[in-house]
This record gives sequence, C-alpha cells and structure tokens, in this order.
Amino acid sequence: MQWECWTKMAWKVREKAYAPYSKFAVGAVVVARDGSVFEGCNVENLSYGLTLCAERVALGAAVAAGAREIEAVVVVADTQQPVSPCGACRQVLAEFGDPEVLLVGQTGSESFRLSELLPRAKTGILDQA
Repeated sequence: MQWECWTKMAWKVREKAYAPYSKFAVGAVVVARDGSVFEGCNVENLSYGLTLCAERVALGAAVAAGAREIEAVVVVADTQQPVSPCGACRQVLAEFGDPEVLLVGQTGSESFRLSELLPRAKTGILDQA
C-alpha cells in the first residue's frame, strides 16, 4: 500500500478544513478497493452536532464516485498522539468493509483494522452477521 503518499495527501487536504470554532483541523483519505483515492477535511458548523468529520467527507466523495468497498483510511491531525475516528465515523466506515486505518499525529502513527476499533459493527443490526 502507498501509505506515505496517502498520508501526504491527508496532510494537504487538512489545510482546507473549515474549523473556525475549534481550530482543530483534520484531514482524511479513503482508498477504494479499485485503488481510487478520495480526500476529505472536517467542516464545522456553529451547531456542533452538524459538523462533518473528515473521514465522512472523504467517504461521501468515494460513494458519490461509485465506490462501495473501502480498503484503507488515513486520518491526520496536528496532535501529539494520533487522533482516532469518532464512533459515528467508525460505524459509517464499517458499512463499506473492514479497511486498514492509519492514524497519524506529530510524534508517530498507529494502524488498526476498522474491526479492531469497532468490533461487531453489524452484529445484531437487522439480523446481519
């Protein structure tokens, strides 16, 4: 996988984040099974509950382009430790597979399978395994 390239893309799109309230910019890249790459940054709203996370913005771009299976996700933030996707992002990403997720901060990175971050994402919901 091309983690270094995708990470650079995520840092670059992070610069476009709209975060006037928290000043907390996040960048994300979603890689579809066919190798297509989609970028996203967070888009805040004065009503915080309406804020769009970078991961879901990137995923929305992927779905709009026809992607239905996700292989990889990169999330970057200017934090000491890598920041992890919120629960909503984890659940939405799980709809499209069990991608490898690379989280990157100032002092390093961590990687997980999405199923490690959100076990049993579909178990019990609409009787899906």
